[in-house]
Amino acid sequence: MKKMLVTGGALSLMLVFALLVAAQQDKAKRPSPPAQARWDLGGGKSVTIDYSSPRAKGRKIYGELIPFGQVWRTGANEATTLVTPVDLTIGGGTVPAGSYTIFTIPNKDKWTLIISKKTGEWGTDYPGPSNDLARVDTKVSTLPAAVENFTISFEKAANGANLNIDWETTRASVAIAKK
Repeated sequence: MKKMLVTGGALSLMLVFALLVAAQQDKAKRPSPPAQARWDLGGGKSVTIDYSSPRAKGRKIYGELIPFGQVWRTGANEATTLVTPVDLTIGGGTVPAGSYTIFTIPNKDKWTLIISKKTGEWGTDYPGPSNDLARVDTKVSTLPAAVENFTISFEKAANGANLNIDWETTRASVAIAKK
């Protein structure tokens, strides 16, 4: 009897492990696969942004697929998250160490980056301004060539980094620094 319980338990663990592996592989096969931007702060610390990266696929993105003037989840699938182990200044706004959700409001000439205190959203569910930690304006520029894959990145700058959001021929950028 004891041997049957041990065997059954081992088989159950193997099944759970196989399902977890399959779930991770399924995310990588999504049309908008998971991606991560990382800003190395040194000393084993880094700021990370986890997001899903949709593809343009010949579509007109800003102003059509992503309407101007409306809150956008800034990626696809699960909400885009920002995790920082240190206090930051983002575009003049203060962001204490912690976990946050990122939304944006794209417009033709400027974007608004929204850092929400509420986490755990899926998709387009913006929890509303009462949960905003900060709203900061970003600079918008035209890229020299179209970007097929939606991309968030950090680029070294004199006082820290620039947080860049690139897709189609648009770059939204905001300064970020350790506080």
